Amino acid sequence: MLNTISQYTTFEKNIGFLQFKQDVVNNKYWLLFFYIHIFSIIFCLLAGLTQFSNHFLAENRKLHKIIGKIYVYNILIINFPACFVLSIFSNGGIIGITGFLLQNFLWAYFTILAVIYIKKGNINKHRIFMILSYSITTTAITFRIIKNLVYQENLFSYQLFYGINVWISLFINLSIAYIIIVKNKSITLSSNSNSINKNKKSNRH
Repeated sequence: MLNTISQYTTFEKNIGFLQFKQDVVNNKYWLLFFYIHIFSIIFCLLAGLTQFSNHFLAENRKLHKIIGKIYVYNILIINFPACFVLSIFSNGGIIGITGFLLQNFLWAYFTILAVIYIKKGNINKHRIFMILSYSITTTAITFRIIKNLVYQENLFSYQLFYGINVWISLFINLSIAYIIIVKNKSITLSSNSNSINKNKKSNRH
């Protein structure tokens, strides 16, 4: 992903993804939102290296909060409006546009709920919605993995493949997020039941 983003540091208009956006690439507002998105999304992606680690949280609680705030502000203030504009001009026709718009609104929705729950002190719900939020963040990676593994120019229509891939990436990431949430819930319930049983045994003695 970093390699993909790095190619745009030249600010040329005929490289990578921009080759397929020649109809809007000369629109300075669209191009501005594009660069804002691709260069700022790095910080959202890198947040996943620290924010889901219990060890990191235990040892670096203040840093966890700082990185979390950067992640939230990045999404809600920078990337949500930028991606809204980019979604309207998305490849893939109506399929791609609706898919990206849904991703964008779910991204903001999950992130806002995560903030609301941590302010209420509900760490469990906060974690759940941060997992969902990050699953949307990483759809860009899933999208590119599928594209690199499956897409062949002589077999697929680029526009149709692009639009369908948006939805497939969203489905895969939300499914993985759901599995992680359910698994963590079962682990939590199991650990709680074990601690209850230990307390019962200690009380008997």
